[in-house]
Amino acid sequence: MIKFFHHIHQNFLNEGKTSKYLKYAMGEIILVVIGILIALGINNWNEDRKLRLQEFSLLKDIQTDLNASLNEINNNISYNSITISNNQNILNYINEDLPYDTSLDTAFGRITQ
Repeated sequence: MIKFFHHIHQNFLNEGKTSKYLKYAMGEIILVVIGILIALGINNWNEDRKLRLQEFSLLKDIQTDLNASLNEINNNISYNSITISNNQNILNYINEDLPYDTSLDTAFGRITQ
């Protein structure tokens, strides 16, 4: 292919047709520029596609982390609700000066866990 273009180049110069050669050269330059622009467009499209995939992956990771945090928070809320209930039960026994009851062992055991 290069020999073909070189042959055309030599023919234009040998025949003294400088204006035709300049038109030919400009045409080649335009084709090269168009090729480069197409390659850059394809490269930009591919980079955008990769970034969207990475963004989707990061969003999925964030969603997984948020769900895990939400589960942990719900578990803590449940545990704290039980602890509050047990503490209120113990305070009730103390404030009312009630005698010791074995149910207090369970309430106290839940607090220290």
